[in-house]
Amino acid sequence: MRRLREAKDVKQETIAHLTKVSGPQVSRIESGKKRATRSFVVAVDDYLEAGGSLVSLWEDLNKDGHPVPIWFDWPQIEADAVMLICWQHSVIPGLAQTPAYALALLRGNQEAADARISRQAILTGDKDSNPPIVVFLLDEHVLHNLVGTPETMRAQLEHLLELSLLPNVTVQVVLSSGEHEGVLGAFVVATMEDRSEIAYIETAVRGITTDNPADLSSLARTLFELRSRALSQEMSRELIRKVIEER
Repeated sequence: MRRLREAKDVKQETIAHLTKVSGPQVSRIESGKKRATRSFVVAVDDYLEAGGSLVSLWEDLNKDGHPVPIWFDWPQIEADAVMLICWQHSVIPGLAQTPAYALALLRGNQEAADARISRQAILTGDKDSNPPIVVFLLDEHVLHNLVGTPETMRAQLEHLLELSLLPNVTVQVVLSSGEHEGVLGAFVVATMEDRSEIAYIETAVRGITTDNPADLSSLARTLFELRSRALSQEMSRELIRKVIEER
């Protein structure tokens, strides 16, 4: 799309006006960070006189109902996000894991554990960027689910307490009593700078990255229910401290 656009000396702003989306969204579509709708592609294909080539590419990328191009890189999306809301019902989220906890969870795969821990740099940012707002919603069961040794769990829960003191991080425990849609699986919703959203959904087979509006709407409803069941941040800290003392 970018090659065809630049060949005709068409600006991204023109495409944005034509398709009634924001300029940043056009940029994200061209860089492979956001999925384009079919109507968007049809309009751009026609305007750039692409002869259906862009539509053909779009159909190939979306065959078999695949929600987004398979190269979508979640760690990059995670790093670019301005807000992340993470729900976990069985283990501590990757962004909050200690090296020992990650290593135990990944069955001793040091390379995978190191890669996971390296992603946590986004929590504090650097001199050139502001860290994202991060909300960790954890099922109460996560605090009691032994991963590794008791010492590993104690250090992990203490690390969780330390993270909750960061100004951009919120840790809330969701009480396990009763049924709710959150038991169906863990997920993360990333809000990007242009206010668009992309979600990462864990399944038994593999993680799925999606920006499908229907998927995002379903996750929004689940988050609304989870937040209504969550303890406040201070009450969550007290519960975590209690579990550390008791276990």
